[in-house]
Order: sequence, then C-alpha cells, then structure tokens
Amino acid sequence: MYIKDTHKVWLATGTERVYLTPSMANRHGLIAGATGTGKTVTLKVLAESFSDMGVPVFLADIKGDLSGMCQVGEETKHIRRSIDNMSIENFEYTSYPVRFFDVYGKLGHPVRTTISEMGPELLSRLLGLNDTQSGIMRIAFRIADERGLLLIDLKDLRSMIQYVGDNAKDLKTTYGNIAPQSVGAIQRSLLALEDEGGTIFFGEPALELYDWMQFDENGRGVMNILECQELFQHPLLYGTFLLWMLSELYEMLPEAGDLDKPKLAFFFDEAHLLFKDAPKALIEKVEQVVRLIRSKGVSVWFITQNPSDLPDSVLSQIGNRVQHALRAYTPNDQKALRAAANSFRKNPDFDTEEALQAVGVGEALVSVLDEDGVPSIVQRANILPPRSSMKAADPAVIASVIASSPLVNKYAAVTDRRSAYEELEEIREDEAEEEQERLELEAERKALEKERKELEARQRKAAAASRTYSSSRSSSSRSCSTSTRRKKSALEKAIDSTANTIGRELGKKIVRGLFDTFLK
Repeated sequence: MYIKDTHKVWLATGTERVYLTPSMANRHGLIAGATGTGKTVTLKVLAESFSDMGVPVFLADIKGDLSGMCQVGEETKHIRRSIDNMSIENFEYTSYPVRFFDVYGKLGHPVRTTISEMGPELLSRLLGLNDTQSGIMRIAFRIADERGLLLIDLKDLRSMIQYVGDNAKDLKTTYGNIAPQSVGAIQRSLLALEDEGGTIFFGEPALELYDWMQFDENGRGVMNILECQELFQHPLLYGTFLLWMLSELYEMLPEAGDLDKPKLAFFFDEAHLLFKDAPKALIEKVEQVVRLIRSKGVSVWFITQNPSDLPDSVLSQIGNRVQHALRAYTPNDQKALRAAANSFRKNPDFDTEEALQAVGVGEALVSVLDEDGVPSIVQRANILPPRSSMKAADPAVIASVIASSPLVNKYAAVTDRRSAYEELEEIREDEAEEEQERLELEAERKALEKERKELEARQRKAAAASRTYSSSRSSSSRSCSTSTRRKKSALEKAIDSTANTIGRELGKKIVRGLFDTFLK
C-alpha cells in the first residue's frame, strides 16, 4: 500500500512496519516461495502500490489469476483478519486501470513487432544460428536495406533468405560465400518459429511500448497484463517476445540516473519457468537488462519458487527480497534453503533458516534497501492484503475492458502493406515470364532449325534424284542423236545424188538452150 504522506510503500508488518522506498525500487526485487505460500498476494500488493504512486506496471500472467485487478476486491475473513491484525486504517477495496494484451489477440490487444525492429543479431541469437548462418542473416538484412525492401513479417524474411540463396553465385563477389546448407538451416529455424505462432507476432501495426507507460484520470499508473497461459506453451515464441521487449525497452528509454520512483515496473511471474530451457540469447539479454536498465528507471521483479531458479548473475543485482516459505524435502532442497537464508542480513531475534520453513501462508521474510541502498535486517512479517479482486475476471469482463480501451482501434486490425515478399514475388514472376518467353523462343528456334534441316535434306534428296534422272536422259539423248545422224546421212546421200542428177540434166538443158539461142 502506497502511503502518500510518507511517499513509501507499506509492504508488510512484523514487529514493526516494513516499507519499500520507491527510489530504491529500481534495484529490482525477488518474490520467492513454495506453491501456495502467498507469492501472488505479494505481487498484487506491490503492483497496486506502484500504480498508486503513478508508476505504470507490466505483468506477465502465466497462471491467469491476475486479471481480477480490473475489479473491486471483496472482503473475506482472511483479509479482514489481516486488516485487523495489522491495524490498517482507511482500507478501501478498489479496482485498477488495466489493459490486457495477448500475442494471439484472443484475451487482449494483439502484441506485434516487425522483423526489422527485431534485427539480424537478435534473431540469429534467438534461433541459435552459428556464425556462418548469422552472416547470411546479416546479408539478407543488408540487401533488403540497400534495395528498399521492407522486412515486416516472417514471410518477408523467408522470401529474402530464399532470394539470397537463389542468387548466391551473383552475390558471392560482394558478400562472400553463401552455402546452400546454411540457407536451408535458417529456413528450418524460421519454420519452427512460424509453427509456434511467429506469423501472428511479426506484423503490423507494431506495438509501441510507450503505450504501456500511461496513466488514468487520477494519475495512477496503468497495469498492462500480458496473457501468457497459451504463450508459455510455446517457449520459442515466448522467448522471442521477451527478447524483443527487453531490447526495445532498453533502447527506447534514456538514461535517467537516480529517480524518486521508477518510470516502469516489470513483474515476471513464474520466473523459474522463464529460465528453464530458455534460449541462451534470452538469458543473456535478461542478465544484461537487469544490470543496466536500473539507470533508466525500470524496476524488475521476479516471482519464482526458489531463489536458486535464477542465475547468479541476476540474483546479484537484486536488492529487495520477499521470501515466503520454502520446503526442504531433499538434499538439494536443503542446500537451496541454506543459500536463501544466507542471502539475508541476519536478525538476532530468530534463525533465518528455521524461519523460512516455519512462516505461514501470507507471511514472509522481508529485506528491502533503505534510502542509502543498504539492505535492511531481515524481518519476519505478514504481507498486506490487496485491494483489488483476488479472483480471475470472467471473459466477459475482460472483453468489456478491451472494448473500452483507447488502444482497441489502434491494434485490432492487421495491416499487410507491400513489403519484401510482394516485391520479390513480382521479381520472381517477371523472371519466370522471361524464362518462359526464352524457352518458347528456344523451342521456336529449334522447330525452325528442324524444318530447315528437313528442307535441306529434301532438297539434297531431290537434287540427287535429279542428277540421276539427268544422267539417264543424257545417255538416251546421245543414243538417239547418233541414230538420227546415221539415217539422215543416207537420205542426204540419196537426195544429194538425185540433186546432182537433176542438176546435171538441167544444166545440159540450159546449155542446149543457150547454144540454140546463140545459133539462131
């Protein structure tokens, strides 16, 4: 509960009240304990307190039990007993300004980002690509930038990777060797992400994280609840979302230094599941963000069953701790119990290790940073009750909250503008048409060539036949000519003989005539 007069968060009460100083909240926090020990109550009390002090909140709802924060709380005998035992005055049940988000768009505003915003480095790390494959991913992004091709969704990226593979020979001199095996490996990794819902997450309109940093009309920070029950069943997609969100958040926020209160508070429920079998890239990014995002005014809280569920690099950055009961049934449990006890500043009034096994439901060992950043001596205390509903909201109530949100029109409809996929499909279609035309022309050329050869063959055959015929005719002609000449010569001889005889007789007559004339 945020106390305006003291500007502190009244978190719990033991032998004395335990207050969380808002200026120390960005040193991050841990809420741990076995199942059923009261972790969710602590989470809600802290989230409500941040909202009351004017700090927007993000909550990853793994179990689906945080949606009730949009409704007014109801009194129960347990809550009344807590109010009376801790002498809480002016306790009022209330609802909080809540906006629901859901990557799948079923129980909240859709959460999307683009491939370009994710970038080649984060995608490569998330997909576990080796150096060679990561290099091809960078080549694809570089070519897309140089040619003005937008990478928005997964089909854009897959189309771009295919283009790089298809044109590897032409690209080799500029970008280096592009092995078909590496291209295939990237496509298989993208297919796995697509099967988990990547086609839903990558698209437009992309979520603007500034929409998470809003306030209601009373100045309370809006609680942004991400529905994760379905999302968490797809660890690759969940890791993709968290990796993008943490990276984007870190990039967009300016350095703020030490503030009176955080700009934004993050709660990761069931964090032990977050780190279990998580991609190495996600674990590294969480570690980096926890170390560096404090200076940007962000408070990060992990809710888990045992502190040992978190990497040591993350635990070392946590200054505020609320430890509910731990169970130690096995040697490993006992070892984890001792480690958890040793993380607190000892209180001489009780044994920390024994107290961790003895605290009841709603009770915890609490240590927070004072105004100088020094961890307080651990206190055994009862956590304050939340003011909003402890029950999960009905789907109808959630639908009503979503419909009344100012973001409903901004993110509801998916847009699919012209991007790399459409551009490359046109290029492929043009190339296919050109190839078809080339094949048709080649077929026509071959047909004409075949016809020409057949014609030439017919011509050669005809010429050969003509020569045979001409030779035969020539021989026959010569034979006929010889016979004719032979016959004509005999006739000519007869004619010549007759002519000669006639000539001689005629000559004699002429001579006689002439002489007769002369004689007369």
